[in-house]
Amino acid sequence: MTSASESKATEAVAYSTISVGNTEKCDGDENKIRGNWGSKLDFMLSCVGYAVGLGNIWRFPYLAYSNGGGAFLLPYIIMLLCAGLPLFFLELSFGQFASLGAISIWKISPVFKGLGWGMTLITAMVCCYYNVIIAYILFYLFASMTSELPWASCGHEWNSDMCSLNGTIVDENGTAVHSNDSVRPSVEFWNNRVLHRSSGIEEPGSVRWDLCLCLLLAWIIVFFCIAKGVKSSGKVVYFTATFPYVVLLILFIRGVTLPGAADGILYFVWPKFELLRDPKVWKDAASQIFYSMGVAWGSLHTLSSYNKFHNNCHRDALVVAFTNCGTSIFAGFVIFSVIGFMAHDANLAIDKVASTGPGLAFVAYPEAVARMPASPFWSFLFFCMLFTLGLDSQFVMMETVITAFCDELSTKIENVQSKKIWFTLGFCVVGFLLGIPHVTEGGIYLLSLMDTYSAGFSLLLIALVELIVICYVYGINRYMGDISKMLGFTPNIYWKAMWMVITPCVIGFIFVFFCVGYVPLTYETDYKFPPWAEALGWLMVVAAIVPTPIIAVYEISKAKGSFIEKIERSAQSHSEWGPFLNEHRRELQYPEIQGRGGDDESAVPLSSPPSYNAAMSAVDSSV
Repeated sequence: MTSASESKATEAVAYSTISVGNTEKCDGDENKIRGNWGSKLDFMLSCVGYAVGLGNIWRFPYLAYSNGGGAFLLPYIIMLLCAGLPLFFLELSFGQFASLGAISIWKISPVFKGLGWGMTLITAMVCCYYNVIIAYILFYLFASMTSELPWASCGHEWNSDMCSLNGTIVDENGTAVHSNDSVRPSVEFWNNRVLHRSSGIEEPGSVRWDLCLCLLLAWIIVFFCIAKGVKSSGKVVYFTATFPYVVLLILFIRGVTLPGAADGILYFVWPKFELLRDPKVWKDAASQIFYSMGVAWGSLHTLSSYNKFHNNCHRDALVVAFTNCGTSIFAGFVIFSVIGFMAHDANLAIDKVASTGPGLAFVAYPEAVARMPASPFWSFLFFCMLFTLGLDSQFVMMETVITAFCDELSTKIENVQSKKIWFTLGFCVVGFLLGIPHVTEGGIYLLSLMDTYSAGFSLLLIALVELIVICYVYGINRYMGDISKMLGFTPNIYWKAMWMVITPCVIGFIFVFFCVGYVPLTYETDYKFPPWAEALGWLMVVAAIVPTPIIAVYEISKAKGSFIEKIERSAQSHSEWGPFLNEHRRELQYPEIQGRGGDDESAVPLSSPPSYNAAMSAVDSSV
């Protein structure tokens, strides 16, 4: 063996000792290098926990009732079948086939590796502010540990003279009068006590130290839950993924027994078919499906990369997707049964108390439970549910970022396994420090800015390009052949039609609608963000998109030949593309790689240029 070959073999041996994104491996792991999920249920619950998040509780019910009630289910299910489900299965099968994270998986076509960096950057940005939302939830959780909820009445130090439970205030003459400018105590608790909100993003103010401590606690919990990769987080989700369903069922039973609940539920489900003529309804259905399924974040690639190679991810995609949608619909019944009670108790119209996003989680619903008997118990239960919902998503997003970087560094840093926990700790510390500006008096404006721009336009573009790469650059027939051999059966024509035509068109529709309907960002309609803040938001969009052209230029420039040949060669799959383990590479006639198990003398050294065209010709001919 030559010295160069020895060097490659040494590199491969070093790689074989590394566990990427996972520091514990069971004896039953198929992949001894990266490790696998402890059990099938670990993976399923992690997927459900990731897909079913806060948006299912605080966004879908509001979208449904404002876009046609029960009639909204029609475009919602259509968009699930045309966009959400196809992308979900595509990314699960993609990650499982290659057993790699969001960056390294783009060995399928190295010129597009920037897509993986874009996904990872988006996920990292969201991780920074998502834990701030969990910090808010912890604050309310602790505030619920009392005999009387602090947002149930006025008269606290944070309340103003305009605070009122029923719209009646006392004027300067001491007379009780009705005022349209009165403010509910739950609103003042959120704005004045929790946030101590400043007048705008240009006035950050001081750090809210009680919120900062909640943020620190959130990051400590996340660290200890993911310190050992999927082996630890895969066990935590047995509680965090199932507990929300227990709470939802309890809250549903309690909610439907309250006066006014039937009115709230009827308001939620009553079909208004005339609204289906409005394109906005279809856009809202498509965007809700797209974002609630968690596609184009790199997280689905990461989750499925720890599966065993022949796992039936086709069935998994169907189960998780319909569980996600079913949860959203059930949550609508839970939320609107309580909103109906709140409207009945306050003698207000339902549309006056219904809300979405943080307004539902931290104002409307807390106020509703404050009107119930034993209100601290119901409040504690509700925020426990939100806490576990948020943790699930945060676990997966953090694992996505850590796995992506560890995969990339696996052949550059010896024995990453022993250092992986330090990578995790480092990411958590950085995440906490970047979250501190969000817990200042002007932090809610920064959070709103990041929530709007960090994972909006860029996600749509990344998902669209991902489809184009797999279907038209790598080749849909080759890809169908790959996953057919992985699954043991050929997915039907529905998937091929969706991936090639329908799903890209749906994503294009959403993107065009977003562009045409774009308006400058506001907070609660009364605050308009300054131009420099809007520019900062667009920089977040650009930050996730720009890696794709930069890395494409780099890959093309280092290829040999004429300009056209450079493009063609950089778009070809890398020598290491294919199943991770050699036993599966042999099954699919991919060239073997040293250090991937079951090596023979013909195995290609890791990272060396292979004789690849012959192998790919064999694969094409089998398809």
